Amino acid sequence: MTATSLRLADPGEATVLAAFLTRLLRFDRAAAVRLQAVPRGADGGVLALFGRLPLGGSGALAIRTAGLAGPVGAVDRTVSAGQLLESVDEKAGALGLPAPVTGPAWAGLLPPRSGWELLAEPPTAEVRTELATAIGEFKDRSEAVPEHHRSRQVLDALADEIWSRPVTAVPALPLRAAHAAQVMGFLPPGAPLTVHRKGGWLRLSTPLGSVAVRATAAPGAGLGLSALG
Repeated sequence: MTATSLRLADPGEATVLAAFLTRLLRFDRAAAVRLQAVPRGADGGVLALFGRLPLGGSGALAIRTAGLAGPVGAVDRTVSAGQLLESVDEKAGALGLPAPVTGPAWAGLLPPRSGWELLAEPPTAEVRTELATAIGEFKDRSEAVPEHHRSRQVLDALADEIWSRPVTAVPALPLRAAHAAQVMGFLPPGAPLTVHRKGGWLRLSTPLGSVAVRATAAPGAGLGLSALG
């Protein structure tokens, strides 16, 4: 029998997942998420949610994981973020499984599950300060564009210029990754940061979640179906 819901090992995680979905929907009311549930023995499994943040012409993948109470069957589908949010039962510590939707292109190419190599552990305060400066620049420059020229294309070009800049402490990592972590609530003051690399992917992680971005267009890189590791 196909499962219709998933029960979380920690019921409090339901609130966290609801907040994750709410933040995604602020950027895109029609957002989709790739949902994967992977069994880990008789005691439970791991749930991973992947959502794309459209920051400029390029984007970043926000990733949130949670433990599942067993037994758990394997699930892998792309669903409406809005419908998934409606299915979250915070009192019961569970979430439903909405019907699959036709997934956007990004949902078919997720970061690899394993094999990541540690690249850096940048200072959180330094990254947050640099990010705040960039956010201020984007705000000032976008407001300076005459209203009749302030199209989505113009703003995307400005965003790409700013968010494609390297993080000073980790030149391989674009500011886009740090900005995505900030807007998803993954980057509070003092949260330890790690940056890992695998093929053409980079992953910025904190205890609250991860953000993955494409570093290069390396052939065959990132063809794994999950980033649960």
